[in-house]
Amino acid sequence: MNPEPPSTRRTQALRPRFAMLPGIVLLLVMLCGATGLHAQTNANAFNLNIGLNGLNPSTDVDSAIKVLAIMTLLTLAPSIILLMTCFTRIVIVLSFVRSALSLQGAPSNQIIIGLSLFLTFFIMSPVWERIDSEALEPYRAKQITSAEALDKASVPLRTFMLKQTRPKDVELFVGMAKLGPTPVEQLPLRVVIPSFIISELRTAFQMGFLLFVPFILIDLIVATVLMSMGMMMMPPMSISLPLKILLFVLVDGWHLVVSSIVQSFGS
Repeated sequence: MNPEPPSTRRTQALRPRFAMLPGIVLLLVMLCGATGLHAQTNANAFNLNIGLNGLNPSTDVDSAIKVLAIMTLLTLAPSIILLMTCFTRIVIVLSFVRSALSLQGAPSNQIIIGLSLFLTFFIMSPVWERIDSEALEPYRAKQITSAEALDKASVPLRTFMLKQTRPKDVELFVGMAKLGPTPVEQLPLRVVIPSFIISELRTAFQMGFLLFVPFILIDLIVATVLMSMGMMMMPPMSISLPLKILLFVLVDGWHLVVSSIVQSFGS
């Protein structure tokens, strides 16, 4: 008699286990039915609502619309911080400082972005306080609706952006939007925001150019001295880089840069 192959013996050994599966499934179904029956009999004792049906009806906006608006704001929060505050100017100027010093990784991008964020919070704090006092507090006290709160919250932000925006840039987008003569306080955000962005980019590049000038002079002086000494094979960067760092430290460069950035928003 030929012995059974190993695969046949393994299949026969697993048959009792697979035979138990219908019974296990039936037992689970019975347990689920009993649990559902028990939940129905005790419906008055405990009630769990998952969703928005259990919330109190709102007289302002439906709860689902509110949740959708909150999710939309969370998605747009990075864009709001980047484009509707002073973050853009700060991060560009700090990046120009690092490039002017000919340093590739010091300070790192994380440090520049973190410093830019905290400076943004510092500069924008009066705007946030005004938004909180004029829009959020009355809305939390149910004195105004969400639409009125949104309108009141946009006023301080619009005022800040228009203060930093050139009239030429505002006129550009007003003309492209075909709005005609419009008072400044009635300009829509779709006109104010792009005008503010291009004005911030122009101002940031102007400040960056002024920061580059003294460091370029150091590079020219070092290169001229090395050529006059006949040391043309020596890279000027190996001499100018320590001199730039030394000059930046002696004049307390970070203090001057940060104070200049903060004061540029107060004008």
